[in-house]
Amino acid sequence: MPDDHHGAESIALADDGTFPNNRLPVLLYRRAVPLSDRDPAASLEARFQENGWDGLWRNGIFDFHHYHATTHEVLGCARGWVRVQLGGPHGREIEFRAGDVAVLPAGTAHKNLGHSEDYLIVGGYPPGHAPDMCYGEPGERPSADTAIAAVARPPSDPVHGEDGPLKELW
Repeated sequence: MPDDHHGAESIALADDGTFPNNRLPVLLYRRAVPLSDRDPAASLEARFQENGWDGLWRNGIFDFHHYHATTHEVLGCARGWVRVQLGGPHGREIEFRAGDVAVLPAGTAHKNLGHSEDYLIVGGYPPGHAPDMCYGEPGERPSADTAIAAVARPPSDPVHGEDGPLKELW
């Protein structure tokens, strides 16, 4: 639910036995970044880079459950909309619209459940981190759990910088 943390919604997801998720909550910011009409993805990229997040990419969200054990991830919707399931097959469904941003802690399962024809996602990672791919397959854990526990909290919030809600909520 939104609170006085720059409008950040904090979403707790439990370990379901297959997908570890994280003791840290997903942070969801609605209409967080004003988007340029000419290149809306560039607006998100600029905000993330200003706040120290890198490894930026433009594409979409995979249509299968997966997570990253080696890094946290920021996802910003540049155009259109996408329905995402967070936390695995029994997790929470969220709809992202243009201007919305989600910060996923390492270990958070996510899957594209459907999207508008024109949707575009901008993603990125804290400095010095690169994603691995985990699929909830037998044998991934406990090494994935060990990797997740070793991921440091980011130095800044990708939307609001050093004084953003990520520092307090994580």
